Amino acid sequence: MRAFIPILVFAVVALICFGRLVYLQVIKADEYSEKAATLRTADIEISPRRGTIYDRNGNVLAMSVDATTIYADPTKVTKPQAEAEMLANVLGGEASEYLEKFESKESSFVYIKRKADVEVAQQVKDLQLDGIYFLDDVRREYPYGRIGGQIVGFCNIDGEGIAGLELYYDEILKGTPGRLIMERSRDGVPIPGSVKEQVNAVDGKDIMISIDVELQEEVENRLIQAQEDIEGTSASCIMLDAGTGEIYATASLPLFNPADTSVVEEGATSVQTITMAFEPGSIFKAVSALALFEEGTVTADTEFDCPAFLEADEYYISDAHPRPDMTMSFRTIIADSSNVGISLAVQKMGFAPYYKYLVKYGFGQPTGIDYPGESAGFLNDPSNWALIQAFNITFGQGITVTPLQMVSAYGLMLNNGVRCQPHFLIENLSTGEKNQYEKKEIVVNKQALANTTDVLESVVDYGTGTDAQIDDYTVAGKTGTAEIASESGGYEESLYNLSFIGYLPDTNSKLVCFVGATKVPYERNTVGVFRDIMEYAISHYRILPD
Repeated sequence: MRAFIPILVFAVVALICFGRLVYLQVIKADEYSEKAATLRTADIEISPRRGTIYDRNGNVLAMSVDATTIYADPTKVTKPQAEAEMLANVLGGEASEYLEKFESKESSFVYIKRKADVEVAQQVKDLQLDGIYFLDDVRREYPYGRIGGQIVGFCNIDGEGIAGLELYYDEILKGTPGRLIMERSRDGVPIPGSVKEQVNAVDGKDIMISIDVELQEEVENRLIQAQEDIEGTSASCIMLDAGTGEIYATASLPLFNPADTSVVEEGATSVQTITMAFEPGSIFKAVSALALFEEGTVTADTEFDCPAFLEADEYYISDAHPRPDMTMSFRTIIADSSNVGISLAVQKMGFAPYYKYLVKYGFGQPTGIDYPGESAGFLNDPSNWALIQAFNITFGQGITVTPLQMVSAYGLMLNNGVRCQPHFLIENLSTGEKNQYEKKEIVVNKQALANTTDVLESVVDYGTGTDAQIDDYTVAGKTGTAEIASESGGYEESLYNLSFIGYLPDTNSKLVCFVGATKVPYERNTVGVFRDIMEYAISHYRILPD
């Protein structure tokens, strides 16, 4: 019996060992095989080349260039301090930053420098540092810097669009990553020629947008000068081709440089002519005029008895400059920008039909432009209008709009009552597909359009917009001086939002231009800025008077 015990023990041990062997080689075989394969192979994502963005003349606004990503396997770094110092000498920064990366022994992969210049990466390669490796990569560059930067937007370090058209058209531009599985050597480096599986990356598509980078540069430079001259907190401009819906230039201060995101001012990464609504002030009187002419309520010569003060509920409306009670023609009401006069004219038509015209012209709703974050503005239902609010809306208070909505509405007057969908994208260059955009007749009454342009010409001829006059050209437009709503209620004292919108009715040009400035002392205007930009456009596009 005693002799049997050792045999029994041996048998039990042998059974356990056999069971363990079966467990490892049969039951867990696939798992361990997979782990071994993982250790022997490197799974590398292949970055696609993001599509290029061109302006309307073929100038490159955004492009992808070759770059090199430098990484380390901390377990393979043999001289951490010395290698950290050498990296700092080539890549910049402090040696301590790289040393800290090397101390991360829990990972075999840490980034040293993502998307480095190829030439700089080569300098690091020449150092032949242990544990330092390299991947081919691509990096986004913006050759024009801040010019058009707000429109183009930018990408994050992973090449994903996060603002502007880079974000809006990310699906078109980004492409599809590929995949490369290669065997590793003992020191973890992928072995050349050992590809086990490869899926090629699909590059993103190139696009052409409507911006003219030369006009854009002129607009941005003129806005910077204007902000300094008129002492506003910001300035903005948008130029729309009413005949196509294409945006030729737009910007708002502060500007944004996607090529240098180290310092980004608040509000700089989006174009506020599209994303921010404001109370437009008297430039809205042109919209009221168009509605009145469409309805047949007035002609240019219709007269109104305009008191110095117009009572509404418990409030009083007056014009910007003190005047006595007087009779004014509708032409004079627009030319001299009378708040009282436009209020009485719209009251004569009725506020219910007036509201319908505002909706028809596109207010209180987004235009649908291809840009992220468009504001719809705000237009309250007329059932909620008190008399004072109804009057206020006629001259651009108590309603919020975007400059884009305003140039789109003025474009009706210039483009025979037809609205063309505002947009940036002209063509997908990789497919040759030119985008088609909606064109819709909004105003059927063509005489109403002519009458509106006629009274807007009076504004520039002898009214509040004489600084917009351009030799040998007829200019139609409207000035705006809007009070600024205060956070504590009411309106700010002695600060205003100023604006001007205009166009050249007697040419073949369909360009409509808005210029605005915010929080400006009263005795200022933006009319001269409009004139300078429009004169540049006349020269640049060789616009001739009919």
